[in-house]
Amino acid sequence: MIQEFIDHWQNRGNEKSDTQSFWNGILREFLNIDKPENFIDYEKDVKLAHVSYIDAYIPSTGIIIEQKSRDVNLDLPAKQSDGTLATPFEQAKRYYDWLPLSQRGRFIIVSNFREIRIHDMESPKAKPKIILLDELEPHKLAFLVNTAVTPPDNIEVKISLQAGELVGKLHDALLKRYIDPDDKASQRSLNIFCVRVVFLLYAEDSGLFAKSQFHDYLKPRELVARDALRKLFSVLNQKIEERDPYLEAGLKAFPYVNGGLFAENDIELPQLDGEPLRIILEDMSESFDWSGISPTIFGAVFESTLNPKTRHDGGMHYTSPENIHKVIDPLFMDELNSEFKAIIEEERNRKESNSDILKTGRAKKNDAFTKNLRAFQKKLASLTFFDPACGSGNFLTETYLSLRKLENEIITELAGPQITFAFSKDETPIQVRISQFAGIEINDFAVAVAKTALWIAEAQMWNETKKITQLYEDFLPLKSEANILEKNALLTDWHDIVTPSDKLFIMGNPPFLGYSIQTKAQRDDISKIFRDEDGKPYKSSGKIDYVACWYFKASEFIHNTKTRAAFVSTNSITQGEQVSAIFKPLRDRFGIHIDFACSTFNWDNEAKDMAHVHVVIIGFNSITEEKTGRLRRLYTDEGLMLVDNINFYLVPAPDDFAEPQNEPMQ
Repeated sequence: MIQEFIDHWQNRGNEKSDTQSFWNGILREFLNIDKPENFIDYEKDVKLAHVSYIDAYIPSTGIIIEQKSRDVNLDLPAKQSDGTLATPFEQAKRYYDWLPLSQRGRFIIVSNFREIRIHDMESPKAKPKIILLDELEPHKLAFLVNTAVTPPDNIEVKISLQAGELVGKLHDALLKRYIDPDDKASQRSLNIFCVRVVFLLYAEDSGLFAKSQFHDYLKPRELVARDALRKLFSVLNQKIEERDPYLEAGLKAFPYVNGGLFAENDIELPQLDGEPLRIILEDMSESFDWSGISPTIFGAVFESTLNPKTRHDGGMHYTSPENIHKVIDPLFMDELNSEFKAIIEEERNRKESNSDILKTGRAKKNDAFTKNLRAFQKKLASLTFFDPACGSGNFLTETYLSLRKLENEIITELAGPQITFAFSKDETPIQVRISQFAGIEINDFAVAVAKTALWIAEAQMWNETKKITQLYEDFLPLKSEANILEKNALLTDWHDIVTPSDKLFIMGNPPFLGYSIQTKAQRDDISKIFRDEDGKPYKSSGKIDYVACWYFKASEFIHNTKTRAAFVSTNSITQGEQVSAIFKPLRDRFGIHIDFACSTFNWDNEAKDMAHVHVVIIGFNSITEEKTGRLRRLYTDEGLMLVDNINFYLVPAPDDFAEPQNEPMQ
């Protein structure tokens, strides 16, 4: 009956006529509710400024359902009865906010019959979990009727973690083959090899290569796998016109990759027979599909899998996309999304005011709308994003994905029903490039992983754009490269990498390290960075967290510019003596003030040793004209507060500092 239900709804779904039968069917077929009409309310009234109606509401779990027709894009806003624009989730959230507390549940659902999006109100800014119609299963829907159950994690998280386990399996099997497994040069070669194998596996599963091309090349060459891979790596780094004209067919068919991934041709590589080769061919190629991994999550999982420290700690480290968005959304994505919505709203208003003309077919094409969209797309392409402690690049990767998804919405509007009218044959519709993303990372392997994660993200979004435009251009060779540098960020002049401007955003999650656990080298870094106008270390610099160095470098860098920055930090820097020690010099010397902040919350990820780290997010700038007259955003457990000022203790109050006194207070 479940498959019959899925088949029945494959090509249908009207909001007005089908909502009740769709949800009654889900409750009956998947959750064994005999009389769903007694379990779910339709058109439940909620009193806003006027009476409105929730499409569907489940009283026992407090779940709100906002149902749209099958052809509705759930990401785009639509005009409401009061004249405002809102996405389906924003519309449902408005109902949620006006319900009595006793009637509010944890989840809000929006659906267009093709997919069900589940928004968790415990993390309202997080991305929703998505269940596609074809993926409906009873255990995935149990949260509808049982408050003790939560929706399943997005499949890309599970796939990414499984991929990390496979990489770790290959790493361990191959490490034993090296003459000296503890040699750093050997470990570096193994890391490079693992990065290349991951790229090749992703390429054959995602369509960058022919299906199973890497597997089918390696399989018949098992006895000479080591030499076969060396030849393949060399060929992938050669332009087609520069290759040996007598190259064997199996190698000749591979495209030129570019990007530097295969440039190093002297890596140490032991024999690959037996277990390592079986893992590559069977476990990683034949039994696993790499096309569904999340580059944001997998990049960090990949790095932590092969990092001896994190493997020893027993956890795969990755920062969730939800937490990343707590940084990048208020820093720039919220503003960009609002700008796009305003362009769409203006065009919708124009269409409504010219409805009679549109019905007769005599409306002229709105050149202003196209011009505004293209200008906004150029704006996206003009921005630069810099993470001066980028690790495996998850902040940069998630930002790239977010920008490209927004750009795809622009492309969809530009393309319209007549795609060829919007884009010429020789014109690429994509303007956002990974060359807009820069980072510094001290670990060489993390640098390689970050670049690879961005390439995979680029490939995934390239495929999404092709679906919109139907313009098919080869993705390979790679046409741009992220500027990820292997350096010590604290000893590097950031001006050599990026230029301060209102188009530059600095972000990241620098290392925390309280002063009691810092190494001598790290304490030396602090004394070199935290210096006064005379070049002498501040007296208080010996008792501050390591992350403070990035705040100092960033503040010095953005001084008297319009560049904005935001970092994740342990909450200790906003408590006690550290507040004055760190932020008073930054305010007094560089005019730093807080633009937005998230008060203390748990920085959750999969790492066991990170389970109890409590952090804050501080967004800051040095724009003097914004010090007055502009409300600041303070995110707390109670929700968003708009306040006149946020001080460095992260409370809505003036910028005063509590400092040690030599004499007793009177």
